[in-house]
Amino acid sequence: MTQDIPRGDKRDLVILGGGLVGMTLALAAAREGISAHVVERGDPAQITAAGADGRASAISTASWNLFANIGLGDRLEPLGCPIDAIAVTDQLKPGRIDFRPEPHEGSLGRMYANRDLRIALFEAARDEPLIAWHTRADAVGRERGDHGVSVTLADGQVLEASLMVAAEGRQSPTRDEAGFGLAKWDYRHRAMVTALWHEKSHDNVAWEIFFPAGPFALLPLLDEGGRHRSALVWTVAEKDAAGWTGLSDRAFLAEVQSRVEPILGPIELAAPRMAYPLNFHHAGRIVDHRLALIGDAAHGMHPIAGQGLNLGLRDVGVMVEVLVEGMRLGLEPGDAQVLAHYERWRSVDAVTVMAATDAITRLFGIPGKLPSLLRRAGMGVVQRTPALKRFFMDEARGMSGKLPALLQA
Repeated sequence: MTQDIPRGDKRDLVILGGGLVGMTLALAAAREGISAHVVERGDPAQITAAGADGRASAISTASWNLFANIGLGDRLEPLGCPIDAIAVTDQLKPGRIDFRPEPHEGSLGRMYANRDLRIALFEAARDEPLIAWHTRADAVGRERGDHGVSVTLADGQVLEASLMVAAEGRQSPTRDEAGFGLAKWDYRHRAMVTALWHEKSHDNVAWEIFFPAGPFALLPLLDEGGRHRSALVWTVAEKDAAGWTGLSDRAFLAEVQSRVEPILGPIELAAPRMAYPLNFHHAGRIVDHRLALIGDAAHGMHPIAGQGLNLGLRDVGVMVEVLVEGMRLGLEPGDAQVLAHYERWRSVDAVTVMAATDAITRLFGIPGKLPSLLRRAGMGVVQRTPALKRFFMDEARGMSGKLPALLQA
């Protein structure tokens, strides 16, 4: 479905990809008076249907500030489960780290079902006149000229704007067509994702447990129907993935139960099981002539630290700020100076977060008793050093470095 767009309706942005990051950009830009075409291949009704996406995302404090600042706070507030603490452990052996902020500092973040985030974003977009939302629409042509950009849809409609933004995710055709170079590698891991009912309360604690087969994350969700729930993200080696994903629900639950019994007690499946291959990619540059990359189109990482979506939302905050600053000075959104500012601001932060995530993935992937002993010794040092714990908590909350206004309280 494509909205009826008046002829000559040139907008400030044409955003290719109306997912979590792309639609957040459109809404954040609209709050600043910046108009956008949003092109989405999917059908919103199908994307938000129950069971279509069983994944959940950890939303950092900075990302929550962004949602609140663009008017989604009231919609999202009752749907998220606070993360009051994070426990990091090597196989549940002694030497774990407990990250728990002081009561006055608030939570370390909030857990949301991706479906709830999408519904909130889509409902807000429908009410926003500065967003022209084109759904079930394929972009079959992209042009970037001296005075603007255009996107031709499969139905023949041509959308014009000053700046083209690629927000299509890891397999972005716009990025690839433009010839952006990528540093990339395959972790040879697969993430198995689902949700669990469990007997014991999670007490709003997120667990990151490192087993020899791969990281095992338990993430707190809101209780539903009086029952306790958590999201599970279990990473296994790709060579073993067929065996794990081929297990019956009963056998799969037995394997999970053996790992979580001390934490959650008896468990049941609360959502369909899904599995995704894991890889790393990072674009060496994120802008070109009248084109910018955001979110997974620019950088994709291992989910071990739960920072993928948050990094994309930081892209959104920075992009909106540089657009507002540039337009205040009389520059177009697609001006090279505006795009250079965006790239400078985002490059260091993105590389830092991705390098840290990759290092953690590799460090905890080394098998053997000695590496495990050394890891636990290192975690013990962090546990006993308040300054180190503070540093890691600020990173988890997304409150480190230079933050755009939208990510501040």
